[in-house]
Amino acid sequence: MPDQLPDTPRATITNIEVKAVLLLVLMVLLLCGSVAYVMYARGVFERTQQLVLMSDDSEGVIVGMDLTFSGFAIGRVRRIELADDGKVRIVIDLASKDAKWVRTSSIFTMERGLVGDTKLKVFSGILSDPPLPPNSVRSVLRGDIAAEIPKLVGTVQALVENLANMTRADSSLNTALADVQGMTKNLQGRYGAMGAVLGGDENAKQVIQLLDRINTILRKADQRVFGAKGVMDDAQEVLGGAKGVMRGAEGTIEQLNGILAEARTSLQKVDAVLVDAQAIAGNARVATADLGALRSQVEQSLRKVEDLVNEINRKWPLARDRELKLP
Repeated sequence: MPDQLPDTPRATITNIEVKAVLLLVLMVLLLCGSVAYVMYARGVFERTQQLVLMSDDSEGVIVGMDLTFSGFAIGRVRRIELADDGKVRIVIDLASKDAKWVRTSSIFTMERGLVGDTKLKVFSGILSDPPLPPNSVRSVLRGDIAAEIPKLVGTVQALVENLANMTRADSSLNTALADVQGMTKNLQGRYGAMGAVLGGDENAKQVIQLLDRINTILRKADQRVFGAKGVMDDAQEVLGGAKGVMRGAEGTIEQLNGILAEARTSLQKVDAVLVDAQAIAGNARVATADLGALRSQVEQSLRKVEDLVNEINRKWPLARDRELKLP
């Protein structure tokens, strides 16, 4: 028994070492599992495609920052580098399963608020456009609220100055209000809007008097033209007399046409006799007698024409002082 006593502590120590090794192995496994889970949760093992965003400034952008679409992270910043042209290259690992939300027409923005971190966002308005190819390079639109503060302050200062200018006693606004007040006072006068437009009640009164005079003149003119024994009645009487004269003139013209036809026949006879006279020079005495008879007939016809013309001039009042020249 005494020989076995020293072996007992050795076995105990050996058991403790084994347990310690097992504990260390378990801790290493737990640590590796935690790291693997974190890497899996961070999407390290997911299939990704590269996307490069170009910006003038990368202030606020850090490695590991998310790229969000509608509030959901679809990508992560892998590195930030400076390009040859002085711009900033933001390399993003875009998850392949979420790449369908990024299209060729998508817009990328970098928003910086007064409170909080910088945010990278993507907006896809037309999801029917073609998907964005891998390794694409796109520009980023920056929206820095802090940069807009000086501009906002300047705008507010200009607004305050304009407001001060508008409220001065000699400002255009006060002058316009005074004019409006004067017009309102004129509208409350006896002649209302007419007095306000014409510049006073006196001018409006003169205009009303002028309109009354015009109405009186129009009534008198209407009575003189369309009333009893007016111009229209006289015109109708004149037209009635003219119609009677026209009917008499029509009969006279018919008689004149018959006389002119007789004169034309007589002249044709004269022409025939003259031809005969030229053909037969020896029978001059007979031709002379015939010419005398025809001449008397022509003169008689012309006298009838002259009498008819005189009668027409007597009956036709609109054709006075006219003469019918006979050949």
